[in-house]
Amino acid sequence: MKRIMVLRPGTAFLSALSALLALSAHAWAQEPPPLLYGLQFEELEYRLGSGSDQLAWNADGFVGSDTWKLRWQSEAEYALDPDSFERLENQVVVQRMATDFFDIKAGARIDTPEGHNRAYGVVGLHGLAPQWFEVDADAFLSEKGDASARLDLEYEFLITNRVILTPSAEINVAFSDDADMRVGSGLSTIELGARLSYDLIDRTVAPYIGVAYERSFARTADFRRADGEDTDEVFLVLGVGLLF
Repeated sequence: MKRIMVLRPGTAFLSALSALLALSAHAWAQEPPPLLYGLQFEELEYRLGSGSDQLAWNADGFVGSDTWKLRWQSEAEYALDPDSFERLENQVVVQRMATDFFDIKAGARIDTPEGHNRAYGVVGLHGLAPQWFEVDADAFLSEKGDASARLDLEYEFLITNRVILTPSAEINVAFSDDADMRVGSGLSTIELGARLSYDLIDRTVAPYIGVAYERSFARTADFRRADGEDTDEVFLVLGVGLLF
């Protein structure tokens, strides 16, 4: 004889509640993703040039998980004569993993060099392109409505496990003039560099020596000439990379 089980409403409710509690307990038992964080000065250097010598840095910090990160980036060039920041830029962006090799990001950028300041909205990509090129590609829209874009490329050649040659390139393009910031439309600036480093303490402390070349173009070069500045400069750089 087949048995028929009759489930009373109260029993059904308790069974559903028990199942829900069991699922909740299982979910709570799952460990949250580990919190990741880091801070590095990829470049912390003294630049010797034909004009004014400079102190410069390129810093990057983050906190979050593999999927989501809050990222801070800072770049600066401080001229020793006169004592002033020729460039001082800070970005704070939220970064989200889009593929195995690339993150998308959005946030804000603040430029506070000597003279006028400027705020920008930022959207971009960060990751590793084929052949392991590190790429930062950003689009900016300033508070004044001026649009611009930047492409950063970097590659590490491992000569030995400790000796690394790192060529880099930064290309800036503006889509309109911003006379206050001395930036003209078109290809505005290019910076090329090559740094030979030695991992003194793993990747934590890495002194390096290298060269950097900066050149401005088109309207940006016109602004610099009008200000009595050079449109291209070559620097010998001495610095250290730090990873915390």
